[in-house]
Amino acid sequence: MTAPMSKPLSTFDRIADFALDRAPGEIPASTLEAAALMTLDTLGIIAAAGPMEAGVIARQTATLLYGSSDPGHSARMMFDGRRVSLAGVAFAAATQTDNLDGHDGYNPTKGHIGVVVIPTLATLAQHLPDLTGPEALAAITVGYEVAGRAGIALHATVSDYHTSGAWNCLGVVAMAARLRGQGRETMRQALGIAEYHGPRSQMMREIATPTMLHDGSGWGALVGVSSMILAEHGFTGAPAITMEAPEAAPFWEDLGRFWQMEHQYVKPYPICRWAHAAVDGVRAIMLEHGLSHTDIARVHVNSFHQAACLYQGLPPTTGIAQYALPFPVAAYIAYGRIGVEHISGPGLSDPLVADIMSRITVAETERHSTRFPVGRWADVEITTTGGQVLVSGDIHARGGPEAPMSRDEVVGKYMDFAAPVLGEERAASLRDAILGLTDPDSRFADAAAHLFEPVQG
Repeated sequence: MTAPMSKPLSTFDRIADFALDRAPGEIPASTLEAAALMTLDTLGIIAAAGPMEAGVIARQTATLLYGSSDPGHSARMMFDGRRVSLAGVAFAAATQTDNLDGHDGYNPTKGHIGVVVIPTLATLAQHLPDLTGPEALAAITVGYEVAGRAGIALHATVSDYHTSGAWNCLGVVAMAARLRGQGRETMRQALGIAEYHGPRSQMMREIATPTMLHDGSGWGALVGVSSMILAEHGFTGAPAITMEAPEAAPFWEDLGRFWQMEHQYVKPYPICRWAHAAVDGVRAIMLEHGLSHTDIARVHVNSFHQAACLYQGLPPTTGIAQYALPFPVAAYIAYGRIGVEHISGPGLSDPLVADIMSRITVAETERHSTRFPVGRWADVEITTTGGQVLVSGDIHARGGPEAPMSRDEVVGKYMDFAAPVLGEERAASLRDAILGLTDPDSRFADAAAHLFEPVQG
């Protein structure tokens, strides 16, 4: 007698199996190591963004609007210490991070994941004192893997280009369901709630008029955590069509086989990734030929359409500075690096940078546009004061799989951003605790000990 054929798993069932049941030991060691490194990178940006205006406003708003009288549904805000609701903590940290554009991203989504995943873990882990390091990294991996595929599915099935909050909220739900021990049906309802209420904000509007809205990730985190709590109390909202609609199924077929976690990019500069190839082209020429800003007469940048749409003038705010192209190119030419001090405060009106900007032109080039979003390409031509014309050739933005930063470079970047705010000792202790999460005997609480005390100003 022939045994009956088993019914194929639905896409949702496959997602639920992965999100709720995949043990750390069933995830490649290289993936968990990547999760630890991306966690460290994101924490550096969260810390550095804390004193900036948008972060201050977000945390203050969380205290005003997103409090909770229930100890089980409240937590401390990152690098601040004040207690608000779970959703408020995640909102504040994600909004803060979103407003210093130095956090990781994933090319196929045209957006960012760690910006919501790391705040979600830091929030929920406050109620999980026995959370092991590997289990924390597994939860992070779940958030990245689910959010990344949700983003790809969304952009393949709708007509507009939405901010990351529209889809990274689904990654928040998946990891929250795992960390809070919820079942499949509760997670399914929460995913539907989050997708429905996720901020389907139009990214190119923010590019055209940069503000503190950035990539919508503060609302993505808020919606994701809120949706989980709603579903836990019986609120319904399924299905999430980016997961359960037939046309979405192909985007989930490689879940658990291809690890997007290992293919995130790290930003060497705290500006929109679209401008990075232009900066890297200038960097390559200057390093090869030993140039300083006094040697450069003119710079011409060719890049893809979205990069050419970035702000062209001298930015009046840090939000605009982070969505500009000639400005960060000029800052790099002037100082050989781009730090928080160059894209905020007095750096916005630096006369040297303004002078260099007057010599920079930007144009869209079709061959670069056709490579987007898989790649972020540019080529640069520098004319020296002596009349020599130097070209970079086609160059891809550093930091991703195409041109990765080394582990030491990523760790060094973290210290560059975190130490000025946290102090060398605290930043180093947090670094060591995060990188140690791959140890089976580690506890996330060892890292958490450095995450919530306020920064001493």
